Amino acid sequence: MSAFHFLDFAISIALVMLTLSFFLTCYRVVVGPTLPDRIMALDMLVGVVIGFIAVIGVKTGYHLYVDIALALGLVGFLATVAFARFVLERGVGDHERALLEDREGKR
Repeated sequence: MSAFHFLDFAISIALVMLTLSFFLTCYRVVVGPTLPDRIMALDMLVGVVIGFIAVIGVKTGYHLYVDIALALGLVGFLATVAFARFVLERGVGDHERALLEDREGKR
C-alpha cells in the first residue's frame, strides 16, 4: 500500500467520522434540552466544521484552508464567549432549573 492510498483511506475514514459527529451535534443543537447544552453543541459544531476544512485542505493540497480554519476558530471562540455572557446575564429559567434539579436527583 503506497502512501497515497493510505492517505486517501485515512481521509475517507475522517470524513465519515466527521459526518457522523456533525449529525449527532446537530441533533444536540435541536433537542437541547437546556440553553447551555445548545451553546456547547454549537461550539462543538464549529470544531467539527474546522475538522472538515482541515481534511478537505489535506485532500486538495490547497493551503488557504488553514487560514480559513484559523479564522473560523477565532470567530467560534468569540461566539462562545458572547453566548456564555448572555447565559450569565439571563440566568437559568424555570424549565431549565427543573431539568437541572431532575438531573441532580438521579445521581
